[in-house]
Amino acid sequence: MKSSKWIIATGVVLSAGILLSGCGKSASSTSTYSYVYTQDPDTLNYLMANRATTSDVVTNLVDGLLENDQYGNLVPALAKSWTVSKDGLTYTYKLRKDAKWYTSEGEEYASVKAQDFVTGLKYAADNKSEALYLVQDSVKGLDAYIKGETKDFSTVGVKALDDYTVQYTLSRAETYWNSKTTNNILFPVNADFLKSQGKNFGSVKPTSILYNGPYLLKSLTAKSSMEFAKNPHYYDKKNVHLDNIKLTYYDGSDQEALIRNFTDGAYSAARLYPNSSSFASVKKQYANNIIYSLQDATSYYYNFNLNRQSYNHTSKKTDAQKAATQEAVLNKAFRQAINFAYNRTAYGAQSNGKDGATKVLRNTLVPPTFVSIGDKTFGDVVSSKLVNYGSEWSNMNLADAQDAYYNPEKAKAKFAQAKAELQAKGVQFPIHLDVPTDQTSKIGVQSESSMKQSVESVLGTENVVIDIQQMSSDELNNISYFANTAAQKDYDLYNGGWSGDYQDPSTYLDTLNTKNGGSLQNFGLEPGQENDKIKAVGLDTYTEMLAEANAETNETKRYEKYAEAQAWLIDSGLTMPNLSLGGTPSVTKTVPFSRSYSLVGIKGASSSYFKYVKLQDKIVTTKEYESAKKKWLKEKETSNKKAQDDYENHVK
Repeated sequence: MKSSKWIIATGVVLSAGILLSGCGKSASSTSTYSYVYTQDPDTLNYLMANRATTSDVVTNLVDGLLENDQYGNLVPALAKSWTVSKDGLTYTYKLRKDAKWYTSEGEEYASVKAQDFVTGLKYAADNKSEALYLVQDSVKGLDAYIKGETKDFSTVGVKALDDYTVQYTLSRAETYWNSKTTNNILFPVNADFLKSQGKNFGSVKPTSILYNGPYLLKSLTAKSSMEFAKNPHYYDKKNVHLDNIKLTYYDGSDQEALIRNFTDGAYSAARLYPNSSSFASVKKQYANNIIYSLQDATSYYYNFNLNRQSYNHTSKKTDAQKAATQEAVLNKAFRQAINFAYNRTAYGAQSNGKDGATKVLRNTLVPPTFVSIGDKTFGDVVSSKLVNYGSEWSNMNLADAQDAYYNPEKAKAKFAQAKAELQAKGVQFPIHLDVPTDQTSKIGVQSESSMKQSVESVLGTENVVIDIQQMSSDELNNISYFANTAAQKDYDLYNGGWSGDYQDPSTYLDTLNTKNGGSLQNFGLEPGQENDKIKAVGLDTYTEMLAEANAETNETKRYEKYAEAQAWLIDSGLTMPNLSLGGTPSVTKTVPFSRSYSLVGIKGASSSYFKYVKLQDKIVTTKEYESAKKKWLKEKETSNKKAQDDYENHVK
């Protein structure tokens, strides 16, 4: 399983989200947005695939019931209004009647109707969508249908009450249900078109899907380009300010190309690389224009492969070395030692330079400000619970933009404990850890080299050796991001990311649930399958903690229990959080804070969603950006409070 928010390894991530490339019209035009993308989608089947590579494209093409405005509030999309039953179990959506399905050529195909939502969920269930974990336990009767306990889909809690009214009945109240509707598994599909396409539905070509969103996909060429054009018949075209979007493939090999072409007028913006050879002159030229984007909800972390089975990319020469590594990664003190030996500030400096090194850092899987618990942030509560796991966690500040963990003394102490425990089992040192990276990505290679340097210098190469495995982007994807089974995960240590699907801590923490965790394969484990490694590292205990938290309906108590699970996860060393998206330097002509905003879903959380985005003729100044940020933060606070108060108006 892979979340729509499961993100590829950081080596090729363009975390500013605004890297642009000229392709056709000049970037001086405020109606054409040119953009650099780093990964081709392997499918456009938005009901089945749940990777960012698919959702980043589809978010512009297909709308769901709701979307997010510029402050992160849920607002009408295909649903013009909705009501919630007093018991919180029934959500009824009235659809707009002016929403239509169009072909890639802009020809009207049919009206968007309530039955399209029923068809979409049935198709996802029948074909075992990667995203079923999002809704399987939420929609009444869906779990039983998926498990084959009933073959009658009419028993599932999604109904078309009439042509323009769709209703969902939940198994239990979920205050965050509406935020789930911004994910593509709950998007509609036209039954006639679906039948006509058969297995070709969602293949990687513009004609394989229908469109009801702000843009039409006009072309898509692998490792080359994608082009979008404004949907002239879109029901909300007044909020679509860009006529054309042109995306050009970028492999990260030529960092200077971005700012060079921006300066030449071909690009609308450029991610800056402070360690590039040209940055001194760039900094001088754009001294008044460099901005740092906000950190977003995508959390990156290193994780260990607990049950590695593939060794096509390795420096290990003997079976004894393989066995030693497998034994070591199952040892908690060993994992903790690596965590404490890993200098994240030095790591962040590889992409952001010395001045911005900490601006990208994250210390928790759940972003520390994702939810509040009383007057405290989620991160603050996690810190208070973490101290119960040992004195090494005392006074731990888990806020963003600082390195909470790097501590050579703690690392050496933990390693001494691990070494004694492992030697007692006959393990020979040094332990070799294979870490894969994209050889074409300069930042990827530099970042992994930084991690290698910090771990080896603290623990000693007689104890631990980080073996960086450089490979092509396709090879890297095949052993990680696009690998379909745990057995295909060919590494010891991997750095990938996850961003939330809905507004609850479980959207992050459930990804390691042994029953259906969307990230579990990254750890070498198959969801729902027994494995002795699960108990060895305590993931069975963790899954029980998740179940207890999930059963709690009181929001404050629920968040408290998820904070406890997050604290357990930190202490376990199974994940080593390091970065978020955002927090990166750039220059841009994008009007500050004009795009929609969200921490979850694909309608606002993705920087690839272009509805609402505006361009301006002049380069944004640092002063202009900071002023706009201050204004936006103030307006956001007021707007979010009003939206929360207005929610009561939907309860009937």
